Amino acid sequence: MDLATLIGMVAGIGIMLAAILLGPSAGMFVNAPSLLIVFGGTFGVVMMKFSMGQFFGSIKVAMKAFLNKAEKPELLIEELLELAELSRKEGLLALEGKEVNNAFMQKGVQMMVDGHGPDVVRSVLSKEMNQAVERHNKGQDVFKGMGDYAPAMGMIGTLIGLVQMLANMSDPASIGPAMAVALLTTLYGAMIANLFALPIADKLGVTSEAERLSKSLIIDGLSGIQAGHNPRVIQEMLGAYLPGSKRKDEEE
Repeated sequence: MDLATLIGMVAGIGIMLAAILLGPSAGMFVNAPSLLIVFGGTFGVVMMKFSMGQFFGSIKVAMKAFLNKAEKPELLIEELLELAELSRKEGLLALEGKEVNNAFMQKGVQMMVDGHGPDVVRSVLSKEMNQAVERHNKGQDVFKGMGDYAPAMGMIGTLIGLVQMLANMSDPASIGPAMAVALLTTLYGAMIANLFALPIADKLGVTSEAERLSKSLIIDGLSGIQAGHNPRVIQEMLGAYLPGSKRKDEEE
């Protein structure tokens, strides 16, 4: 589980709730029509922009922001080097019984053991990687859409409230409460966008990029193994995926 996402969301929402609860009356921040306009309107408009499958599929993709734990490149390299050593000593068929933790790497190893050529292995794995990135990008677009439309729906709700308020200007005592209700829709829209939708979209982008780099590393490593390169050469080649400090540690 990605604790940063969970802690960040709980902290952000918690601070907002604390500020509300410390005020004179928390009940003033709850208004059914405003909630209906912002939540219902946002989801409705976003569903217009995407297909049903893409909309509901984004929920599954969003779980990666909470549950996905990025694999460390150095551990992937270590596992690939073990496979390279074994393959160089005993041949590719010796990899068949080797336990591989990463499912994507396991698929590539199995394809090599089954006798598929280097071009086929790279093509299939690259296509799977690109499809995964595309799914993640589509889920990211859905949450970006929520972040874009929620404030707009909040403004629409505010305008509706202002129209209703101005229609009752004959009662000065009702102007203050009516204005407060009108502004609640703007608040709801800003909270949806900035406490939920946009942070999730950005986190999905980070997660997707990390997954793309991991799979690209695996593809390059397996290609080196299948080509029969020396493990030392493969290590140097895959070192490009490591940050500068990690590369220094590897060299030492």
